[in-house]
Parts: sequence; structure tokens; C-alpha cells
Amino acid sequence: MADTEYATGARFFRALLRQKKAATGAVILLFFLALALLAPLAFPGDPTRFVARQNQAPSARHLLGTNGQGQDVLAQLALGARTSLFVGFSVGFLITLLGLAIGMTAGYLGGLADGLLNTFTNVFLIIPALPLLITLASFLPPGATTVALVLTATSWAWPARVFRAQTLSLREKDFVAAALASGEGSRRIIFAEILPNMLSLVVSSFFGNVVYAIGADVGLAFLGFEDLNKVSWGTMLYWSQNNSALLTGSWWTFVPPGLCVALVAFAMTMLIYAIDEITNPRLRSEKEIAGVLKKLGLGQRRSTPVLPYGNER
Repeated sequence: MADTEYATGARFFRALLRQKKAATGAVILLFFLALALLAPLAFPGDPTRFVARQNQAPSARHLLGTNGQGQDVLAQLALGARTSLFVGFSVGFLITLLGLAIGMTAGYLGGLADGLLNTFTNVFLIIPALPLLITLASFLPPGATTVALVLTATSWAWPARVFRAQTLSLREKDFVAAALASGEGSRRIIFAEILPNMLSLVVSSFFGNVVYAIGADVGLAFLGFEDLNKVSWGTMLYWSQNNSALLTGSWWTFVPPGLCVALVAFAMTMLIYAIDEITNPRLRSEKEIAGVLKKLGLGQRRSTPVLPYGNER
């Protein structure tokens, strides 16, 4: 469970800003967000229009070359970031919100409500996610909104399970008992007492859900289960594979979108690691001890010091 000293409020975010991992992840993520927002200004017009001969290598005119349809890869990369990041962040938010609502409700109310919601969650956990995801994406109208709804519908159960377990643990704490004794209602206890103490878990879950959503969206597009006329990192990989880019040596058509997906996932992972270091007492104490040893010039120590106890000499 997260350490409540760093679990709530502005202190958590101030501690997060001091983390090098968080700073690295935030810089990378902000770069891609800026790329997505400024893409229409930097690359006006239709990104699917023909601009040069097919599979032209990177040059001064086309910095990342052209793909098998003679389209500018850099323009598609920038404009595709809008679609991929939209799906990633919207699905991450919806999964976290739905999982939080169901998990906290089940964990706090207990009894019959917990039994019904827990059974409902377990049903979605045992359903194979990938076949269901492909089936829904195949029969529903193509589009980013459809992909977001399908990914949310097939992915909320595990976060709900995690939030339920955390709520069950926090429900037994003294501050919740004090709130009950003072006559506070269930809504206030959930939102003012329990939820703030789950802040670090909620933020970590959100970033993890965003990574999953971007990867799943790219996977669906690569398999051809999305609107292939819409430019995204996934459709770029689909057309690259469809045009046999690997066999023709056109690495510039598939390496950039794959690298963008990897960098966004890396940025999110750095943020998650930073949150874990802040809220996990064991990791935080190990980091503090390592810092003290470094200042003393003792270097990194792998062994645990043993202190004399009792009558031992």
C-alpha cells in the first residue's frame, strides 16, 4: 500500500517533480503532446496526399522520406500522433474512471453490492480480452471513438480489482472510523477520506492504462481492424508491412512510428517508476541510504548492516 505521507495533495506532486525519472518522462511526453498539438500548423493540408515518388529515402526535402504511397513520413508521423495519443489518453482516463467507480463502490459498501460487482468484474477478467477486442472492432463502425469504447469495455476489470483491494484496506483505517463516528456520509468518506489516499495508485494506474491503450490501438491498426484511411502510428505500420518495407529496405517507413510508440511507453514507465519510488517506503529508504553512503564516500553497498542486539558482543 502506498505510504500516506506522500499519497495525498500538493506534497506528492512536489516530490514527483524532484524525481529525475519523472522529469525525463515528463519532457518526452510533453514533446509528443506538443508535436500532436502543433502538427496541423507545421504540416498543413492532407497528410495522405502524394508528394514524391514511392519509398524515397530521407533527404533535405523530406526529412523522413516517403512511404509506399509517396506520402511524407514526417507529416504522417506528426499528425498520426494526434490520433494515437487521443486514443491512449481517452482510453486511459475512461478505464481508470470506470475501474475506480466500480472498485471503490464494491470495496467500500461490501456485502451484497460487493458480491455482485465482484462477480461482474470476475466475468470480464476471465473473458479472453484479445479475441473479444478483435471481434468488437471488426463488427463496429471504424473510428477512433469506436476503438476507445472497445478498449475501455474490455480493459476496465483489472484496475477495478486493484482499486477494490486498496479500498478494502483503507476502509479499516482509523481515519475512516473517525469519519464514521463523526457522522460523515458515505459519499464524503469515499471522496474526501479514501480517494485522496489512493492518489498515487490512481495516477500510476492511469499512466499504465495509457501505455496499454496506445499499444492495443497500434496492434489493432497493424492487424487491419481500424479505419485505414485515418493516419495514426498504427496505420503507418500497417501500410509499411503491406508494402513490404522490410524486404525493400525502407526502414524509414516503420522505424519512426515504432520508435515513437516505444518512447511514449518509456516516458510513461519512467513516471510510474518515479511514483513508486515516492510512495513506496522501502524504495524511498533505500534511495536515502544510498545518498548518505555516497556523501560519505562509501559507495553503493549490497549487504545489510547487522547491529548488535541484547547481550551479543
